[in-house]
Amino acid sequence: MPEIIFEDNHLIAAVKNSGQTVQPEPNKPMSLEEEVKAYIKHNSHKPGDVFLGVIHRIDMPVTGLVLFAKTSKALTRMNEIFQNREVEKYYLAKVHNTPSLQKEIITHWLRRDEKKNITKAFDEEVSHSIKAQLEYELLETKGRFSLLKIRLLTGRKHQIRAQLAYIGCSIEGDMKYGAPAAKKDHSISLHSYSLKFIHPVKKEEIELIAPSKIKLN
Repeated sequence: MPEIIFEDNHLIAAVKNSGQTVQPEPNKPMSLEEEVKAYIKHNSHKPGDVFLGVIHRIDMPVTGLVLFAKTSKALTRMNEIFQNREVEKYYLAKVHNTPSLQKEIITHWLRRDEKKNITKAFDEEVSHSIKAQLEYELLETKGRFSLLKIRLLTGRKHQIRAQLAYIGCSIEGDMKYGAPAAKKDHSISLHSYSLKFIHPVKKEEIELIAPSKIKLN
């Protein structure tokens, strides 16, 4: 059964494990979407299909919070909230080295290479690139690693991984983006930690938190 962080009649939030996809993919283990659907079906004793709308995604090696909609109305409204950037998205990352500043907004232009499934960062706009921004805050440094709290200001594929690698702070275990070695479990030390937004139906501020297991050893 999935670890459920929040649930009401409109939304449900669960924790994704590293190596798990958000949505079903061929030859992959059971996705988080399938797990959450099975959970709802079991708890609600629904005889038919369960509606579950995917609002956003996180990369397969990344752990943490994923939010789903339980109704089409909630899905439509949450899609608008995400598209209008009316949600605060926070991540925690254990990275190699220490960034130059305690807190900073970094801006790059990202270009996807779909064949290699990698995102490249540039200081200036290049052909087929898109602007990306995040804010990092240095929480702690120990030895050759640092712990960063990241506020994602735009939502691009592999954005955090590419931007942190570009400033010389590759995420632990993320060999695709310059980390020197993989972790034993093949995860990377990036965790979807928190979402804050106005509930699409109740109009109340909601803050969801998925506790992190990332530590500086």
